[in-house]
Amino acid sequence: MFSHMAPDTVAEAEIEANAEVMASVEEGPAETLVIADISRDDAYLTAPLVDAATLPEWR
Repeated sequence: MFSHMAPDTVAEAEIEANAEVMASVEEGPAETLVIADISRDDAYLTAPLVDAATLPEWR
């Protein structure tokens, strides 16, 4: 069907040399995983803890 398809790749992210990234779990009605670059304002992401991958799943 397709004679030429591009590979499914992800571009490498640029990494700040002085970045300090930390993770924590916010407790409340629903536990939330928070990953933040504490060296920048408003540089964070959140996910429901039940949806977050465990360390063995990352390996």
